[in-house]
Amino acid sequence: MATTTSKKINDFTDGFGDAAERYRAVNEKLLETGKKTASAALDGYEKTIASYVDFRQQLAEATQLDWVTTVVKAQNDFLTEVNAAYVSAARDVLK
Repeated sequence: MATTTSKKINDFTDGFGDAAERYRAVNEKLLETGKKTASAALDGYEKTIASYVDFRQQLAEATQLDWVTTVVKAQNDFLTEVNAAYVSAARDVLK
């Protein structure tokens, strides 16, 4: 009887090992998928900001006022630098 009980306990604990391995595999897949999704979102964000900056510059140049173009260019430069730092930091976290 003791052997039967030992066998049942071993079978039960082996089941935990199998479940833990499956759980680990699923977690790794989720982590990989999450990183790919976040990277794609960052790519989209980067492109959106670049389009926004280009649009603002075109709009400023359309006014044909030098001071407006200069102010908007300074703002765009600042926005581009802050955005580059943000995206770089986010990509570092994803590594």
